Amino acid sequence: MPEQNNVETQPTGLKKSLRLIYVYAIAAGAIFTFIGYWDTIFYEYCGAGTFLGFALMTLLILPIAMVYCELAPLFPKAGGELIYNTVGINKHVGFFSSWLIMAAWIAVPPSAVMAIVQWLFHVLHVPTSFMLIEVVALVSLVGYCILSLQNVEIAGKIQLYMLMFAIGGCLVATVAFLFSGVWSWDNFQNFFYTQVEGHFGIPGWIIGMALLITPFFGFETVPQMVEEGDFPIKESNKAILGSIVTCGVIYALFFFGLGGMPVQPLVEEGGAAVGGFLAITMMEQLGGGWGVFAVVFGVAAILCAIGTCLLGFWLSTVRLLYAMGENNFLPKVFTKVNRHQQPILPNILLLAISLVFLLLQNATTFMNDFFNLMSFGCACAYAITMISAMRIHKNHPELVSPYKLKGGSFTRVLALIISVAIAFFCTLGQSAGSWKSFGIYIGIGALLWLWMVLVNWKKHKVTIETVAGTKEY
Repeated sequence: MPEQNNVETQPTGLKKSLRLIYVYAIAAGAIFTFIGYWDTIFYEYCGAGTFLGFALMTLLILPIAMVYCELAPLFPKAGGELIYNTVGINKHVGFFSSWLIMAAWIAVPPSAVMAIVQWLFHVLHVPTSFMLIEVVALVSLVGYCILSLQNVEIAGKIQLYMLMFAIGGCLVATVAFLFSGVWSWDNFQNFFYTQVEGHFGIPGWIIGMALLITPFFGFETVPQMVEEGDFPIKESNKAILGSIVTCGVIYALFFFGLGGMPVQPLVEEGGAAVGGFLAITMMEQLGGGWGVFAVVFGVAAILCAIGTCLLGFWLSTVRLLYAMGENNFLPKVFTKVNRHQQPILPNILLLAISLVFLLLQNATTFMNDFFNLMSFGCACAYAITMISAMRIHKNHPELVSPYKLKGGSFTRVLALIISVAIAFFCTLGQSAGSWKSFGIYIGIGALLWLWMVLVNWKKHKVTIETVAGTKEY
């Protein structure tokens, strides 16, 4: 009888343990971002009509999301844009499209943790200093990194609970505004108020609405999680579409409630509201029991909402870096996992990048400038992916998705037009500093791409696993 080997083998690959509800929570949490912190910025974009801007943007995002619903079941591995655009066009486009989407994702952790820290200092009346902000933000980011290295279902459960509390807090705040006694239809008279400058005859309000894509990106994190899903992959569309509709409805309702409040003077006059916290500033000015509610709302709409956003993008960035190693875009060391089957190096690398961005955000304008073009990078990645979806449908008849795309080719073309239009609008009015920051980021990506072309891809071919088998590129 052959001798049995009792040596415990090192775990490989990602663990299939995520329920569909957790994947939905991760995606919805990633979308449901900065509603209690960036509400000032959103109001500056579209004024009292911000609720309409969110409703229209929800409808515009859905065709793009539906194409993702078709693509996700075709490729049962983490990777998303990296895989779709490699199969649809080539590996070079696959890399740069994922680099573009990652521009949006990696900017979130340092920005999100700064928002949370600023709110905490505001509530606790703690005098801020550069060193104190850095230390608290650093500890928070390390905590998220440690959480990401645990069993992924733990993060999924935490994400779900935080998301539920965040949504509940925003709905309660909406009702409270409507019955506050100061809510009035008169506050909607200047309906298309905006601080965004018009360009080429395009009204500033329309450009501002296009910029509202920022609080919508996040649904594309679902393809990063499907490899770990313990549900039929064809059901991933429920997480993609469900996350968008949920967040779109909450956004529209909340800003309808906020739009009827006398908040426009706060935005115009400056003060505390300009840096964020528009709804919270309004509550604090109302006085009485509103002061206590402002704290409760902050826990829901900042601590929980931004916390879910940070965690959702953290998990997704880690898995995209893991997928790059798995498919030979990066060294195989990026695929090594710990005993909980969570990627090790991608988590450490993301923590390091976040800390660097955190320092840049407080010491220079680089991070703020870079953040302004997140929406542009995201829209460009969507546009490239829509082109790849058309090419996959045409050139790979063997790849048949269980998700029947309503509208077929018409929907794909419509999604491409919407993506390109949003990307164009997002370029209008950007500062030279934003383009410089974005150029530096793309330059770093170009150096990495050159390494792959001249070194890595000469030794290892790109491999992509599809429902029709593994293919080389």
